[in-house]
Amino acid sequence: MKSIMSYEELLRDSNEFIKKMINQFSTKEAVKIDSLNPNETVLIIIDVINGFAKEGILKSDRVDKLIPQISDLLSKCIDNGIEIIAFADNHPEDSPEFTSYPKHCLEGTRESEMVDELKKIGGYKLIKKNSTNGFLEDEYQNWLKSNLNIKNFIIVGDCTDICIEQFANTQKAYFNKNNKNSRIIVPMDMVDTFDLDTHKGDLLNLMALCIMEGNGVEIVSSIS
Repeated sequence: MKSIMSYEELLRDSNEFIKKMINQFSTKEAVKIDSLNPNETVLIIIDVINGFAKEGILKSDRVDKLIPQISDLLSKCIDNGIEIIAFADNHPEDSPEFTSYPKHCLEGTRESEMVDELKKIGGYKLIKKNSTNGFLEDEYQNWLKSNLNIKNFIIVGDCTDICIEQFANTQKAYFNKNNKNSRIIVPMDMVDTFDLDTHKGDLLNLMALCIMEGNGVEIVSSIS
């Protein structure tokens, strides 16, 4: 059995890897919204809600800072006739997820609502979710089966290493399983994660981008 890498080896190899990934992602280009066929494209907004951006125990300024770019993209998609789906965490008091995360985004509370900036723009189909992976929601599955023409998925929101990564990888695996070509697109300037104790946002954001790209998700600098 191979021995576990020593602390010194891990730091050395990780430092080289992180430098390589930062350089690699710094060369990513933007995708132009008008290059995507609106009849084959959907914008997926994940958890841009008060409980992660404005208030509550999991509120993060990093998430709040995403709102202007996502608001602009939402407006662009509406102008270009691209459908939009917005997921919002919405948990009952006894959600099993609270054994892994602090109690957050309870159903019927302001935390579980979309931020006002996106509410004012509107134009999206809202799907409530009771897990970190919105792909599993029945309402989304029904939408997916009714929209077989959609093959381009732009995914924005939070958190990169949790809900974004799970949804993007599952969506890509779904198309791979069905032997269909797809573009699962994640713009780096419109996803982020939080800082909390040992959860280091910059590092985990980078690691999530690496994992998604390794699974065939298209990482881009932005959507312009």
